[in-house]
Amino acid sequence: MTLLSALTGDPEVEALLSDAAQLDAMLAFERALAEASAETGWISETAATAIGQAIDGFEPDWSALAAGMAQDGVVVPALVKQLRAQLPEPHRAALHKGATSQDVTDTALMLQLARVFDVFESRLTALLDQLDALAKEHGQRELMAHTRMQVALPTTWDAKLASWSEPLRRQLQAITSLRRSLLVIQLGGPVGDRASFGEHGNAIAAKMAQRLDLGLATPWQATRDPIIALGSLLTQITGALGKLGVDVTLLAQNEIAAVRLEGGGGSSAMAHKSNPVNAEVLVALARVNAGLSGTLAQAQLHENERSGAAWTLEWLTLPPMLVNTGASLRLAGNLLQQLRLA
Repeated sequence: MTLLSALTGDPEVEALLSDAAQLDAMLAFERALAEASAETGWISETAATAIGQAIDGFEPDWSALAAGMAQDGVVVPALVKQLRAQLPEPHRAALHKGATSQDVTDTALMLQLARVFDVFESRLTALLDQLDALAKEHGQRELMAHTRMQVALPTTWDAKLASWSEPLRRQLQAITSLRRSLLVIQLGGPVGDRASFGEHGNAIAAKMAQRLDLGLATPWQATRDPIIALGSLLTQITGALGKLGVDVTLLAQNEIAAVRLEGGGGSSAMAHKSNPVNAEVLVALARVNAGLSGTLAQAQLHENERSGAAWTLEWLTLPPMLVNTGASLRLAGNLLQQLRLA
């Protein structure tokens, strides 16, 4: 862990996006592919059993995987080579039969995102519970509103808390919707038409989706609008939490003193200070994700049936956005625990 990640990171989400977690998801794809292929008659049951046994005992050579990633631009060819070396010769051709690297990588991402969504939903629900508790206890209390950074008219804490919670309720619903539209199987073969599976492609995809608990979809390797929609949602979540953060930093100013923070950040020179650290980081993470979202949107531009550049761009932007979102949800919970209404 770096010092900065202690402030802005999220170990739980980072673990779900780690190389080890991705490798586990890729192996789950290969297992499901072998089992579904055997069930449809694309490969033999004996081969599928051998593939499952090889996966069970697989010990990756991480150095060789890294070298393969550097050489091929994707880790799957090196991974398949290592797995094939563990199989008896008659069954090696059955491993990964008909599939392409993007099938493995994109489906593995969906499996990882399913677990990340579990974390996000849990934390959003907990945040809404915290905000509801504040509203129940303090909602009818008067609070001076400010418009354009100037004193406006009296309002209530109910109105202020609603401005924090209502976007989060919408975003929690949006995650539920994305589970149906985004978390789907990717199986297209080399050029995305399933022709490499003969007449078995659609049946294999359906059976894989069942095994992996993913939705069924036609190949989407060059149509990335669901990924872009995810980036937009992540930006909305961190933006809503950034709004909470910026409000708290203003309300906690000594001249306003509408709230105080119990256990805020300290100063090396001014012992009297309680700095709104969690609130400030929420603002920073919201701005970072907004910038990354614009970059991620450019990954929608896939040339023809696959773009190595656009695909790599996703890898450079989406994982940090997921970690930033997890960190924002974590820090918002901490901030609400510190919050005391004056």
